[in-house]
Amino acid sequence: MQGFVEDLAHLDARQFTVAVRKLADGLAYGIDRSPFLGSGVEYVQSRPYQDGDNVRSIDWRVTARTGKYHIKEYEAPKCLPSWLLIDTSASMTISSTKRSKYETALFVAGGLALACLDRVSPVGVVAVGERGLRIQPSLSRAKVMQWLLQLRSFRYDEGTRLGARVAELAPSLASRSLVVVLSDLHDEDALTALKRLAARHDVIALQFVDPAESGLSGAGFFRAREAETGREFVTRGKSQWSDPERAARELPRAGIDHLVIHTDRPYVHALRNLLRGRGFIGKGTR
Repeated sequence: MQGFVEDLAHLDARQFTVAVRKLADGLAYGIDRSPFLGSGVEYVQSRPYQDGDNVRSIDWRVTARTGKYHIKEYEAPKCLPSWLLIDTSASMTISSTKRSKYETALFVAGGLALACLDRVSPVGVVAVGERGLRIQPSLSRAKVMQWLLQLRSFRYDEGTRLGARVAELAPSLASRSLVVVLSDLHDEDALTALKRLAARHDVIALQFVDPAESGLSGAGFFRAREAETGREFVTRGKSQWSDPERAARELPRAGIDHLVIHTDRPYVHALRNLLRGRGFIGKGTR
């Protein structure tokens, strides 16, 4: 694939990292963790000793007070694997505002990834354009920053493969996973593939919209062709090329959380509310 390569270069690597970390803190602010019991890092309660318990977990203070051996229990971290599917296709890179859909999506992906790691949830990533980037979930912060910095480079001629990438990923998910899609959903096959995926996994669809996609005032009807797919269509002024309303109708029926993120509007509060509503970051089992 030939094409012009650009980079989100107005922020250097350090500034970019700081901005992503700040977003992660903003997303996680005020969101509680669920108290699953097991071997973890935060004390929850003590209970009577049972045969087979590790003696190193004895709560000597409660034992001395009650005269019976007690064991400390801790909050276990959530370990639901998380996959971030980032749309790297051409339509994501075109912008009528200061920040493109692609740049916004990359910041959100970074914030989500670091917030997942803070909750001990391994994070993997798949680029759902034409590039072959796929990294298995891990708890490595260095890996997250590596693919984030790698994805700062983009092309203006990359096609969308969201539906195909989702179909490829689904059979490889051995256990229930959280899948977060960051895309403008221009792929005609995307909604069908996501609804199938949601039958077995937790899915969040973050749909990015540029102000120019809200319509061309006074343009009347005209024929257009999408650069990345070559698909021709007829539209008119004030119509939407990528239809958030269709996604908002169809995705929730399949149990998929759907949020439209406009690149010219604040979005952190709405995204945080979505995460809080689903018990951030993910549900262990249904």
